[in-house]
Amino acid sequence: MIIMKTRIIGIVSGKGGVGKTTTTSNLGAALSLLEKNTILVDGNLTTPNLSLHLGIPFYPYTLHDILHGKADIEDAIFYHKSGLKIIPASISLSAIRNINIKNFGRVIRSLEGRTEYVLVDSSPGLGKETREVIQHSDEVLVIVNPELPAITDALKVVKLAESLGTEIAGILLNRVKNTKHETSKEEIEDILEYPIIGVIPEDSYVHKSILKKMPVVFSYQNSKAARKFKEVASKISGERITKTLWDSIKEFFGF
Repeated sequence: MIIMKTRIIGIVSGKGGVGKTTTTSNLGAALSLLEKNTILVDGNLTTPNLSLHLGIPFYPYTLHDILHGKADIEDAIFYHKSGLKIIPASISLSAIRNINIKNFGRVIRSLEGRTEYVLVDSSPGLGKETREVIQHSDEVLVIVNPELPAITDALKVVKLAESLGTEIAGILLNRVKNTKHETSKEEIEDILEYPIIGVIPEDSYVHKSILKKMPVVFSYQNSKAARKFKEVASKISGERITKTLWDSIKEFFGF
């Protein structure tokens, strides 16, 4: 087996509904376009959604099984039709009631050397699950919407990451509508004291892609959201996704 240098990135937020799961699946998809070996992990152990976004709600082995010692990590890696690799969490109520979180760090760290990127979709807020994701990630990407409740909750996550000594890769501003009521990018950066590395617009194609159970980066490759997710992947990886002439024309005219 080839040993790879692995970056474990926690996808975190202070509140639910800001787009962590959408970011996890699409950032993973964009990294795959850069030919980066990537595994997505649903680290939201109580309210998992990653597998639902990708159409795999009833995979026989899950992260819960690994945590309980009932399965090896190789058993739980699902190979999605898109080419993505995912370790889903269980949506079973019984699994949620008996979460064994003490092995979470060991499981996540066992992926080191097997892949280039591990993207961990965290639960929202500041609970034990979020703390485990932050503590056992090399860095975290903080997802926020341009509204004050999301920003103030994101600040708490930023402070938690700092207290745990986890690097902050940056802030991803998601679901931007460009209305006058939204908090500006500059104001958000002033509050959170970290740079915004990507701005993802509100895009109906994102919702359509979820219905298709396929990341928007794959299903609607030239949509505004898809292009922005690819830009973020390029910033994180330090490599550029090759654009076609048609991509450049659409981007120039804002299609």
